Amino acid sequence: MIPGALDTPTGGYGYDRRLIDELRVIGWDVRHVALPDGFPFPDASVEAATLAALARLPHGATALVDGLAFSALPGTMAAEAGRLRLVALIHHPLGDESGLDAAARTDLLAREAAALRVARAVICTSPATGARLVTAFGVSPQRLTVAPPGTAPGPRAIGGGDPPLILSVGSLIPRKRHDVLIDALDRLRDRPWQARILGSDALDRGCAADLAARIAALDLGARITLVGAVVDTRAEMAQADIFALASEYEGYGMAFAEAMDQGLPVVGCGVGAIADLVPRAAGALVPPGDPEAFAAALAALLDDPAARRAAAAASYAAGRALPRWPATAAIVARALATA
Repeated sequence: MIPGALDTPTGGYGYDRRLIDELRVIGWDVRHVALPDGFPFPDASVEAATLAALARLPHGATALVDGLAFSALPGTMAAEAGRLRLVALIHHPLGDESGLDAAARTDLLAREAAALRVARAVICTSPATGARLVTAFGVSPQRLTVAPPGTAPGPRAIGGGDPPLILSVGSLIPRKRHDVLIDALDRLRDRPWQARILGSDALDRGCAADLAARIAALDLGARITLVGAVVDTRAEMAQADIFALASEYEGYGMAFAEAMDQGLPVVGCGVGAIADLVPRAAGALVPPGDPEAFAAALAALLDDPAARRAAAAASYAAGRALPRWPATAAIVARALATA
């Protein structure tokens, strides 16, 4: 059960799509139930439609509900928890999203805690998110399963661009902190590079407009391209020299994993799941929200081709050791079977 359009170009929706496919491959009868859009702040009509969708499920059905909907409607989930086997799929806590005011954050965190209390089981995508669900939301370890996203093999990045190509992949939303990347690149304008930022501008039009205005104000429009949503990000990665994403929080970090699978040196921020996922030898992890540190990490790779090659090799080795999608589906299947 997933709100909005299943083909939405984000990591969370990508996880959901691939999980549906992989569970079917191993013999599960999976039905996709499309819930209305409007989360995580649903109005009365969205809540009513979600309750109706749950009510149509047969008694005893296992319902794996994406956290974007599950966590926003504790009352709705509680109403059906005795009849259905409700399992929450948490990509990251709703209240941890950037750009929320204090009241909205408090409300979302409280609703999520209440909703998770009625889940038969909780599945999340990283050990870091799992630890937060246990300590901050009271989810017992016995009800919790960590099922990291699989990483499909992609073509190895060829590198060697002239000038080097810096690639970033992430929706144009505040949490991805593309503003930090842009400000870091501004500090490196004396060096040769080109940058492409791949990501949908539809999730936060205001943020997307602010980023475009920032690039224009810095007179970097000829060097930084906001590409928009791209279906095949892996082909773009294959042509890049460095992967850079200044995200201040990730439930897992699928773009980081794919960049490593293709052997791209990585510059990111050493927080949460990213710190667990990306080894230091693969590039550099710096404090979040620090353009100066981000610029220094990029400069170290831009200025030293040998260091860039070494980071690429370490990144590739780490990426090829990541779990694949069949393993992820097997973990989720076991959790669903015992919920």
